[in-house]
Amino acid sequence: MSSIRNVLFVMCDQLRADHLACYGHPYLKTPNIDALARRGVRFERAFVQSGVCGPSRMSFYTGRYVSSHGATWNRVPLSIDELTLGEYLKDRQRQLALVGKSHVTPDRHGLERLHIEGDSELGVLLREGHFKLVDRYDGHHAEPDGGYARYLRERGYASADPWTDYAISAEDEHGRIVSGWHMRNVHLPARVAEADSETAYTTDQAIRFIEGHGDAPWVLHLSYVKPHWPYMAPAPYHNQYALDQCLPLQRHPRELTAPHPVVAAYRQQEECANFMRKEVAHHVRPAYQGLISQLDAHFGRLWETLERLGRWQDTLIIFTADHGDFLGDHWLGEKELFYDTVQRVPYIVYDPSPEANATRGHTSKQLVEAIDTVPTILDALDTPLPSHRLEGRSLLTLTRGRETAQAWREAVFSELDYSYRQARLTLGRGPGECRAWMVRTDTWKYVHWEGYAPQLFDLQNDPEEFFDLGREPGYESVRDGMRERLLDWLSHLKHRTTVSEADVERGTNQYKNAGVFYGVW
Repeated sequence: MSSIRNVLFVMCDQLRADHLACYGHPYLKTPNIDALARRGVRFERAFVQSGVCGPSRMSFYTGRYVSSHGATWNRVPLSIDELTLGEYLKDRQRQLALVGKSHVTPDRHGLERLHIEGDSELGVLLREGHFKLVDRYDGHHAEPDGGYARYLRERGYASADPWTDYAISAEDEHGRIVSGWHMRNVHLPARVAEADSETAYTTDQAIRFIEGHGDAPWVLHLSYVKPHWPYMAPAPYHNQYALDQCLPLQRHPRELTAPHPVVAAYRQQEECANFMRKEVAHHVRPAYQGLISQLDAHFGRLWETLERLGRWQDTLIIFTADHGDFLGDHWLGEKELFYDTVQRVPYIVYDPSPEANATRGHTSKQLVEAIDTVPTILDALDTPLPSHRLEGRSLLTLTRGRETAQAWREAVFSELDYSYRQARLTLGRGPGECRAWMVRTDTWKYVHWEGYAPQLFDLQNDPEEFFDLGREPGYESVRDGMRERLLDWLSHLKHRTTVSEADVERGTNQYKNAGVFYGVW
């Protein structure tokens, strides 16, 4: 039996790996995240399956690649035919609780097809991706009837929409109320007190949940909306960092010379056109760092709660992010494209098992993917891994030193469907013509763009990914080899999901036992 009884699965939204002290940031202070890394294993090279919130999270929640689960964009529902972590845990009499953001979109057509009432017990679970809601708060638009809005009104923030009027608004030097949607205002403190901010509220909900369970086992997905835009931080975090304490912009003039057509189309979108301007990137980066420091401070409260309740002894903790943020790097804003700036995320695993003592404080160089999260949690709770569905693997083999470097993985994969974006209209393409797939190894990154030349980056000689070799002569054999690797991966995706491997074993060559005797002379 495992000594692990509880799971705390923490996700930040749009948090870059290089914006934590334990990942090498020279100025940003994250002592509590660093402390978690010292207790567990910090994975240096962890990558998401998509640089977009929705599809990335669905890979985290299903343990499957985007091409397998099919939720290719934020507005694309995860099919009710897909099993998520919550449904796997249900069979072990566990509920997967949610505090914060999930980005799950209901599969309304699937519910209607199966005549499942949306407000029934099963309908509610399927609508929420099998999360049991403690408090869902997605935090990127007004939710005037949500728990956070009600909380703010109870705290005296008189407004029908206190998130818009207080949490992401500020007062300028002339006493005018200005919006955090306008990035020019993010140097100002939010109108909400720090103790009433989104990050504080989400942490309060998580602490209340953990305290309320006593010694009963629990599994909690604690999902913060920050440091995602709007980049509004409450005092004192709004001006905690100066520009000279931020990482320098990672971009090269060569990137603007004959760029890849899709990348060029992205740079015409408003968020990228603005972040291409140095003054915009320089204005936003200190606020972004302040939001991260605020998160870290509240992790300190969370760690103290676990200490007080004795939960460090029996709780698996996974800390990660759904993707990064360009912040002007590569002449881009937001996320989505395949640069490591967005695709690489922090990933820390604290495994309380004595078997993991030898790896505490260790930094792993192994390639890790978001799809490893579900098998890691199931493994920790002694739950059988449905190998016919799961495409990731348990990281406990690494935290407990069971896996050799040769036996792990040689590449990671990511995907993009940009059919909902302005870039599609700029390029004049149809909604079914906007897919891309990435394969990344230790030395090369290759991106196959539907309808366009590929991208290729030499990660050994160009780790910043400034020079695209996708159309350069002399690299044909490399491109061919990476394309072959991508095709091989696509051919091994797990689409046979209605029967297990054991079912196949039991049913192999059994037709005569079923009374079928074809081909007999």
